[in-house]
Amino acid sequence: MNGPHDLGGQHGMGPIAPERNEPTFHAEWEKRALGITLSCGAFGAWTLDESRHARESLPPATYLSASYYEIWTRALETLLKRHGFVTEAELDAGHMLDKGREPKRVLTADMVAGVLAKGGPCDRPVETPPRFAAGERVRTKNFNPESHTRLPRYARARTGMVETVQGGFVFPDDNAHGRGENPQWLYTVVFDAGEIWGEGADPTLTVSIDAWESYL
Repeated sequence: MNGPHDLGGQHGMGPIAPERNEPTFHAEWEKRALGITLSCGAFGAWTLDESRHARESLPPATYLSASYYEIWTRALETLLKRHGFVTEAELDAGHMLDKGREPKRVLTADMVAGVLAKGGPCDRPVETPPRFAAGERVRTKNFNPESHTRLPRYARARTGMVETVQGGFVFPDDNAHGRGENPQWLYTVVFDAGEIWGEGADPTLTVSIDAWESYL
């Protein structure tokens, strides 16, 4: 979707100013926000792609005025309500009012290290051979879905070259909406800066994205 999260190449957002010696967390509550988000994700009720879509679906004014972990917690509220773990009344009250849905699994403290080490691999086998090969020129599609996509606006309807065939991976555009993993071939595609940004672009620069096959 074309939402507030997709800011590549947009004017008026101010300069990028990396914070020197940035701490992992800027406040104690951010640690808790991370822990709660990961533990709720372990319920097994939603996918990583659905959680991303919940964040990018926040109203633009909310998204752009929120900090990084505020966005996480606001989206988590959406997911918990959507899947029956809490109600709006409980969020307002700050405590449980009725017994909600039982999670498939609960992440206990002794499980955390092993779960984080395992991660969540999303590479999958694909039955058909890749349509494109390294060195081949491709053009991305020009589309503006209301649903989730990992193809940024600035890279749509652009011509580039396949640098690498990465393998088969879960297709997020479907997985975010409960339509299954439907894995596709994933490619690293490189674009000249001028192809992306037009006149005035630095001719020495390139832009690389990872693009699923149906984007090409």
